[in-house]
Amino acid sequence: MRELLWPRKGFLRPIRYLTMRVLRLSASPHAVAAGVAAGVFVSWTPFIGVHFVMAFVITYFLSGSMVAAALGCAAFGNPLTYPFIWGITWEIGHLLLSREDQLAGQTVDLAALFHKLNFTELWKPVLEPMLVGAIPPAIVTSVALYALTLYTVKVFQTRRHIRLMERARLRLAVPAGDMPSV
Repeated sequence: MRELLWPRKGFLRPIRYLTMRVLRLSASPHAVAAGVAAGVFVSWTPFIGVHFVMAFVITYFLSGSMVAAALGCAAFGNPLTYPFIWGITWEIGHLLLSREDQLAGQTVDLAALFHKLNFTELWKPVLEPMLVGAIPPAIVTSVALYALTLYTVKVFQTRRHIRLMERARLRLAVPAGDMPSV
């Protein structure tokens, strides 16, 4: 029970693990960054069941890494972040659609709408504002994370390449006593 409330290795360990997992992908920095950006972009949309499929399609057209897209989806869109994402997209959507005055005093019975699963009745009050409200934060976060991931992966891969070259040089170096005489 203690591990659930206060993990022994800390709360940041999963974040560090995902970061290293993304950095160690054997793809170009653009491919990794495009995959992460696509995963983050689709995580803002209200269509939870198809996030991975949407991320894979976007990643395919951007020539990105599918693994990075899956990691971006899983890291950004998860049960801990969805309530915040939904609240933000809901508010931004209503602001952009100018629906504040129309919904004043009205309530939307989401349980009844989801129970019926009638898409046409669900679209106007719920999905439309969330989809419209998802576009601005999705663009901002995916572009920012693309740039951050691209830079970070470039630096990581360059340093890794230098380390590997140095190790190879040291292994191939001939000891001074074994030098052939001329």
